[in-house]
Amino acid sequence: MSNHRTDKFIATYQKLNKENLHLLSDIYATEIHFSDPLHEVDGLADLHQYFAKLYSNVIECRFDISDAVSVDDNAFVYWTMYYRHPKLSNGQQIAVAGHSKLTFTGDKISLHKDYFDAGALLYRHIPILGSIIKYIDNKAAE
Repeated sequence: MSNHRTDKFIATYQKLNKENLHLLSDIYATEIHFSDPLHEVDGLADLHQYFAKLYSNVIECRFDISDAVSVDDNAFVYWTMYYRHPKLSNGQQIAVAGHSKLTFTGDKISLHKDYFDAGALLYRHIPILGSIIKYIDNKAAE
């Protein structure tokens, strides 16, 4: 169950790329607070810079939205991010499941918090560090 604000967020993320980052201002408030397990950003200008840097370093980045729920001024969006980075997993596609909590002020998002496994996103795909993490995972499973 979603609403028009959540649908607009999803539609924007489905087409977002390094060529159309101006679309961020269509969905985010000027005073947006964005956070994920690796970054924290305040303000639309800084968020735009964050996304510009993110997209400049990847070969591909796209989101498959599997579900969305809206309650009052909050929305929860469940997704899988598919990305390819030249320095991770030899540029092969990596899939990471996660979800976002969005808080709306009027028609714009004022708070965006992403939840995902940072190890699945990054650490497991760094050559030496990834091997160490896999070794630890295997030991913990014994």
